Amino acid sequence: MSGTTPTVEQVRSADGTPIAFERSGGGPALVLVGGAFNDRNTTRALGEALAPDFTVFGYDRRGRGHSGDTAPYEIGREIDDLAAVIAAAGGSAALYGISSGAVLAALATAQGLPVTGLVLFEPPFQVGSYVGVRKDITAQLIELVAADDRDGAVEAFLTASVGLPAEAVAGMRAQPMWGALTAIAHTLPYDAVITAGGRLPSDRLATITAPTLAVDSTGSPQWLRDGSRAAAEAVPGGRSVSLDGGNHELPPATLAPALREFLLG
Repeated sequence: MSGTTPTVEQVRSADGTPIAFERSGGGPALVLVGGAFNDRNTTRALGEALAPDFTVFGYDRRGRGHSGDTAPYEIGREIDDLAAVIAAAGGSAALYGISSGAVLAALATAQGLPVTGLVLFEPPFQVGSYVGVRKDITAQLIELVAADDRDGAVEAFLTASVGLPAEAVAGMRAQPMWGALTAIAHTLPYDAVITAGGRLPSDRLATITAPTLAVDSTGSPQWLRDGSRAAAEAVPGGRSVSLDGGNHELPPATLAPALREFLLG
């Protein structure tokens, strides 16, 4: 499958919204849940690395790529989307969630979706001395998107939520990647709602019964690493691991073996 683009399939969510996904490989089902600015293309390289051992499902969260969208936005609708993909995967699946997608995957698992294993990569929870450091800009993002100020929404998210310096964001505006970011800017309020200003939902996480692993990168800011470990501690029997990587990212060659070891034993 390496070097090729899998066929795009589609499933209907509970509210009728079409959700696009692609599958590759063979073995137990594993659904990749992207975070902010992610679509199914973002996770394809990881999917290729995992395809020898899993049937990997990468999907476009609502409002992105080839998926549709239905107003008003609710976290429950995104959980329904994930449930529909799991149903297409055969009725149960492991989940790997990235950042805000990790929060979504955890909330979906806590709600009782048929999840065989859960891996969270740096859910952006703020714990300890970092509580309140990142502002909840949900209302601001909603206003910017309503005004069709996509540049402003991306800039606000990258500075307030991600923590990038304003000068770094200004430099990004001149890069080709900026267009890809603004194209998906209307979904940024969704990620803001999901992450709830960085609050750790300990009560929800405590209800998870699926085997759970939280992964952080050695190159990430300490607040992300601490939040990831706190998520693992909140889940009964949860485990955490640190892997060598960059700022809020891990190469597939490093991440894939850890996923195989945890999910396949």
